[in-house]
Amino acid sequence: MTVKRVGMVVHGGRPEAVAAAGTVREWCAEHGIACKDVDVWADGGRHSARQEVAAAGDPDLVVTLGGDGTFLRGARLAAAADALILGVDLGRVGFLTEVPMTEVRAALDAVYEGRLDVEKRMLLTMRASRRLEVPSDIEALMRYGRGPLLPPTSVRPDCETGGEWGVPLDVAALNDVVLEKLARDRQISVGVYISGRLLASYSADALLVATPTGSTAYSFAAGGSVVSPRAEVLVFTPVAPHMTFNRSVVAAPDEPVGLRVLERSGRAAVSVDGQVRGVIGPGDWIGVYASPRRLRAVRLGPMDFYGRLRERMNLTDAPAAVADGTPAPLWPVRSPPPGDLAHLAMPERPVARP
Repeated sequence: MTVKRVGMVVHGGRPEAVAAAGTVREWCAEHGIACKDVDVWADGGRHSARQEVAAAGDPDLVVTLGGDGTFLRGARLAAAADALILGVDLGRVGFLTEVPMTEVRAALDAVYEGRLDVEKRMLLTMRASRRLEVPSDIEALMRYGRGPLLPPTSVRPDCETGGEWGVPLDVAALNDVVLEKLARDRQISVGVYISGRLLASYSADALLVATPTGSTAYSFAAGGSVVSPRAEVLVFTPVAPHMTFNRSVVAAPDEPVGLRVLERSGRAAVSVDGQVRGVIGPGDWIGVYASPRRLRAVRLGPMDFYGRLRERMNLTDAPAAVADGTPAPLWPVRSPPPGDLAHLAMPERPVARP
């Protein structure tokens, strides 16, 4: 592909990330490609994704150097610019990043020469009964343990605004949208609607809607289902609900999930990919649904999601199963799949070494 401008999002607190950023700059200089850091913490404040990518010259490739948190910051920018994103892995339990730090130059060569696949990941966007704001009296609480807050979400100018359908917010969530309690001693009460119909009214610490990508993040920690990142679904998961029904619900991509704060509930914070973006109160609502946009992630080869799931989650085999012997492959991957399986995503045959 033609790469003209590269934007980097670097985890500045990790020396290896800073060193890898130097390698990216050297590679860009050798190829005559503009390269600029996208400093999401600039001047002690935060800017919208569109402001950040504009300041970086609207890159057509975003390179993140860090773990999954750094990748999520880069994903905001890549989605706003409709750019490709390449994640360099410096994390510990990540699912999102693609290449190890030692192979960053080879990865950039592969992108430059077109030896890549583009994997499209589902994003979430949302509408709300009103524009989101973070009240000044709780800003100090929200900053605890975090960097500066992101600015309030803006309204998408290309959508109809107002009326009973609410305000279209300029949000692109790769992992999840979360409605969570503010007071430690008081759960939030929320009516949950799927595709316009009431599912149940919950009293819980939080309620979240995740993408398949985000199913291995907060949703997984809350007991939610693990979903293949190639799927197109919305995963609704309650967090510590005070009720018998505590299961995740997996909805179709055209079935929006609505969350309405009930009359006697306390205020609730709205977080997008782990970043607090506003606070709503009784009578307010948000609607979360699949965005028409997709994140375009660089893949240099097939992603072994289930192998990574086994490794990163440290899955162990049942003792009785281990005693029963080592399982053989279900299908003989040394030979091509038969015709009735050729359309499926099957393991690739190993490449014979000379």
